[in-house]
Amino acid sequence: MSGERPGLYEMLDDRFRTGKCMNGDEALEVLFTGCRWAEGPVYVPAWRQLVWSDIPNDRMLRWDEETGSVAVFRRFAGHTNGNTLDREGRLISCEQGNRRVTRTEHDGTLTVLADRWQGKRLNSPNDATVKSDGSIWFSDPDFGITSDYEGYRADSEIGANNVYRIDPANGEVRLVADCFGAPNGLVFSADERQLYVSDTGAGLIRVFDVHEDGTLSDGEVFAEASAREKARFDNLRFDDGGRLWVAAMGDGVHCYDPDGALIGRLNVPEAVSNISWGGAKRNRLFITAETSLYSVVMGNTGTHPTGPGRRPWLDPATR
Repeated sequence: MSGERPGLYEMLDDRFRTGKCMNGDEALEVLFTGCRWAEGPVYVPAWRQLVWSDIPNDRMLRWDEETGSVAVFRRFAGHTNGNTLDREGRLISCEQGNRRVTRTEHDGTLTVLADRWQGKRLNSPNDATVKSDGSIWFSDPDFGITSDYEGYRADSEIGANNVYRIDPANGEVRLVADCFGAPNGLVFSADERQLYVSDTGAGLIRVFDVHEDGTLSDGEVFAEASAREKARFDNLRFDDGGRLWVAAMGDGVHCYDPDGALIGRLNVPEAVSNISWGGAKRNRLFITAETSLYSVVMGNTGTHPTGPGRRPWLDPATR
């Protein structure tokens, strides 16, 4: 196709070109390799670092933007999977092995935010997102209890794979959606009126209406995974043009127009697990894939993981 760069960018619809989705680096940059299964990247603007998980090795790593160096952020990390930031810049982590969601305080101590629902242990929290009201929403598939590779083999006490909400006022864990094979990535739309959830088990992305009382409705199918390379959806991120970027294991990174059309791909040499926007302009897409951490500076800008609006205390340009 005219204007398409071979290799990294794959244009499936002209909107991928007109949306400036191909106006970036011509190749992926390898920032680190040597993980067993890399997941959960989150860029921390105040540190100018990216933190991510190496689940089977039970450690979290950090890449420093200023020096390019990589160091261990936390060893014996509870087989942490997904990470995000809350509205105060604190790290929210889904610990598969410990079957809980935790917050890293500014002094480095850990606070357990959720480990049970109705008295039953969670399965293995996978990914989380934070709404502007401070509520934390997380997925809870059984990936961490099916074997000892990414957690500890155990029976599910709940008997289902669900999505939950942690109330910011009283810490109550509420079930908000239970219609999944294996819920995985989740992200709010820019206006927070919708929640997008990937279902790795069903090969779908569902979109729910979000109500003021913290409940969800509908759950319509937004996209289905392609048959090519047996793609499976993992986490999700929006750019500031309303396009949804999706880690599609086995099929690179997918880019969907707001109407649900797959308009392009980024081809990655390993199976992609997660993606995250970062950098000073939030136009650097970080990609975890099997053993490695990659990045590509894009023509697009990503939305902030803590929802709409600017967070001056997190922005290094204001410090």
